[in-house]
Amino acid sequence: MSAHSKLYSIAFNKCPKCHQGDFFVSKTAFSRNFDKMHARCPHCGENLVPENGFYWGALYVSYGLYVLYCLVAFFLFVKVLKADLDYFLIWLVPSLVLLMPWFFRLARRTWLNIFVNYDPEKARQKPLGATAAEAY
Repeated sequence: MSAHSKLYSIAFNKCPKCHQGDFFVSKTAFSRNFDKMHARCPHCGENLVPENGFYWGALYVSYGLYVLYCLVAFFLFVKVLKADLDYFLIWLVPSLVLLMPWFFRLARRTWLNIFVNYDPEKARQKPLGATAAEAY
């Protein structure tokens, strides 16, 4: 995967503008503060919260990710493994609940990457440091 693709930024929790600074404060989706994100990129200072209500659009991305997950899981469980539909549903509901923080973070990173493009100049600049990285 190219270090300058939108997929890189989405997959590795990086700022879409510089691909250097972290998007979310915690490294993992399965921590107590999984939803805390930087208001500005700690490396380039890019505004990661462009306007109030910006991330409402990420709900639609999240919905799409959940639907895709359910369809793939259904195909694997019921069609490939020939499992009973009851077992599939018993497995599906807890897995959706457990994966909620991961889908939340993935949807937000995807949504911002739709609107912000990579800038090699921002990647080469000297990091701003902790002063720019207040949590949102």
